[in-house]
Amino acid sequence: MKNINFLAFAMPAFFLFLFLEYKLAQRKKRPEIFNYESSVSNISIGIAERLINLFIAASFYQLYYFIYDNYRIFEIPKNAFIWFALILATDFVWYWYHRLGHEVNFFWAAHIVHHHSEEFNFTAAARITTFQAIIRTGFWCVLPLIGFHPTMVITMLIVHGAYSFFTHTQLIGKIKWLEYIFVTPSVHGVHHASDEKYLDKNYGDMFTFWDRLFGTFQTEEEKPKYGLTHPLKSYSFLWQHFHYYFEIYELWKRSSGFKAKWKAVFGSPAHMDQDIRPVLEKRFLQDKASPNQRLRFKNYLYIQLGICTLILTAFTYYFDYLESYDKIFVLSSVILTLINCGALLEQRKWIYYLEYARLAMISTYFLYEEDLLVFFFVPIAIMIFVEQLFSLSTIYQNTILQLEPVE
Repeated sequence: MKNINFLAFAMPAFFLFLFLEYKLAQRKKRPEIFNYESSVSNISIGIAERLINLFIAASFYQLYYFIYDNYRIFEIPKNAFIWFALILATDFVWYWYHRLGHEVNFFWAAHIVHHHSEEFNFTAAARITTFQAIIRTGFWCVLPLIGFHPTMVITMLIVHGAYSFFTHTQLIGKIKWLEYIFVTPSVHGVHHASDEKYLDKNYGDMFTFWDRLFGTFQTEEEKPKYGLTHPLKSYSFLWQHFHYYFEIYELWKRSSGFKAKWKAVFGSPAHMDQDIRPVLEKRFLQDKASPNQRLRFKNYLYIQLGICTLILTAFTYYFDYLESYDKIFVLSSVILTLINCGALLEQRKWIYYLEYARLAMISTYFLYEEDLLVFFFVPIAIMIFVEQLFSLSTIYQNTILQLEPVE
């Protein structure tokens, strides 16, 4: 994958701006901007998206070149005017991708993860899934099809993504004169709101005139309440990614006839049966812990996210030089760690076994590296022996899963 190395610095840059936002929120005495559990969940999803996209981003770029080389409609030159036209075209395509992402169940299933967060800050910008990246890539293909060169398209998408990151903050207030043209944090905050008057508004990513033109613009009036109209009752990494696909499937099973089943998949999320999610949550989940309690040993989560970030940074930089089994190991171990983080937030007792699974995976990898895989049973035997000798599960649960009152 060419020129992927610079992406290695995306996560460190993200944490730098996140730290600055956090310190500024403290200075302005706005502690409500950040929520511990939600921030951890947001960052976990962002790490997963960056990691998985390393495996498929090259395919996205190759697809742009394939369409451009074989099917482009026009020969568009490279000059300043064309760059300006590309900015407008990119945001126009984004508007319709984004709007359909809210109006079609199948697309909403990928996009809903971005709206789970009940806080609105830079961590919320990280809530992008690989499913969403794949779907919007299909929309971006319109640009090389028209005739914009793929290198221009890829560059513009990076600029576009960077701009949208900075619209996810509450520390910048309304800038009314700027909102006539550009999306500001206030404008985008309305889009993330669950208030009825703010629903399905402000789809533009850089410019507001598409929303004004198509009747979906809404200025901020009352302070928004962020998140979903029916909040998700879980911090589970997997459930946040897949719950709406389960809801679509449940609605599809309940529907009779082709038309009803078609609407279950491609109809409006506004018509989703509201009793489906509680039924599924009761079937698959335990309720969130008391909102007045949280983990006492929070540093354990911070350490895991920090290690994942360091691994992702190094992995991105050296991605082209690694063997396939190295890549599979890193992908598996990081995803397992992120699942672990979500389970920790919910105080799931079974996460202790995930810890053993992670240790077994790491030991097996290093034995394979040293051509000693025949001894893979040795670390497993040691783990069983130590568990029986010291009852580590009890120590783990009494230490890691301790709760404390929220201040």
